Amino acid sequence: MLSEKATATVRATLPAVGAAIGDITELFYQKLFAAHPELIRDLFNRGNQNAGLQKQALAGAVAAFATHLVANPGQRPDVMLSRIAHKHASLGVTREQYPVVHEHLFQAIAEILGEALTPEVAEAWDEVYWLMANALAALEERLYAQQQVVAGDVWREWTVTARVEETADCTTFRLAPADGAPAPAHLPGQYVSVQVELADGARQIRQYSLSSAPGSPDRAITVKRVHGSAAGGPDGEVSGHLHARVRAGDTLRVSAPYGDLVLEDSAAPVLLASAGIGCTPMLSMLEHLADTGHTAPVTVLHADRSPADHALRGDHRALTHKLADASARFWYEEAAEPGDGEGLLDLADVPVRAGTRAYLCGPLPFMRAVREQLLAKGVPAADIHYEVFGPDLWLASS
Repeated sequence: MLSEKATATVRATLPAVGAAIGDITELFYQKLFAAHPELIRDLFNRGNQNAGLQKQALAGAVAAFATHLVANPGQRPDVMLSRIAHKHASLGVTREQYPVVHEHLFQAIAEILGEALTPEVAEAWDEVYWLMANALAALEERLYAQQQVVAGDVWREWTVTARVEETADCTTFRLAPADGAPAPAHLPGQYVSVQVELADGARQIRQYSLSSAPGSPDRAITVKRVHGSAAGGPDGEVSGHLHARVRAGDTLRVSAPYGDLVLEDSAAPVLLASAGIGCTPMLSMLEHLADTGHTAPVTVLHADRSPADHALRGDHRALTHKLADASARFWYEEAAEPGDGEGLLDLADVPVRAGTRAYLCGPLPFMRAVREQLLAKGVPAADIHYEVFGPDLWLASS
């Protein structure tokens, strides 16, 4: 792993690089997109770039990776790398793109650090970069092989077989391969990327969890329309396009399924906690548990703005009722019905069985709060798994 010489140098310079990493990543993206405008048009999420979210995620990942290497020179943070690799595979990222990133990232590092970037410091951080890049490339190639596709060639045309309006802002699109070939297998909790061509010619990509179970005859994604924020953030480009323009009979460009938040097949108790559109991977997991006859206790928890905003609410309850030993509890900020909780999800009076494996999906503050409550109830950190829609800011905000 990281050499002794590089470890000492990275340890000594980590505070300075960490303090400047936000400026470095911002300049990196400016340089990258100036040299390769096709990347911001057809690969990177323009909304996340405009909001600065991708910059935060990259900064957090680099800092966390370097910190881990310094603390554990002989180990790799494979959990973090796995999450990034799955995201990259769903986008069709290949090994050949890492030298391009290296070129512009180290130009940015040199410009921001100036004279502090001595040859020795540059060599040490170059070692960090290639350890991370080569590890990711190897993981991604393994993921491509598992899906039996050529590296980067993850896209197929899918036909929209049905469109269902779940709520005012959430729509389910049922999909089947346009060529009639079998759909690729997926695991409960995984997602696909969807690429659409927008009015300006850009081919933007977004990830959506598969809300159908692996054994379902079709595939389904449930898309929430993203509205601009009160602070002036833009409406979601892809979600808005899907809601406004895509109907049954249309085709979509969809990737092979990826994602490392997957339900483990075991006899352990399961807890599924979600908020908002974070219910979608939980529905796939819940349906899989029902299809496979899971008999251990299952606790289903969900928080939303109101019952009317709770996408797939009927499915949430119906699938819970199919299980031998399961219960569902919902919390709503507004218009809570009898039997539902009011306000934020609260585990105070929710029994959590010994040996429970918990799966979380929703906004980051929600998952942090639920994780803290689960830890307080004795659930080991290793048994709490999470999924983030968009850039993973968990490390960036730690």
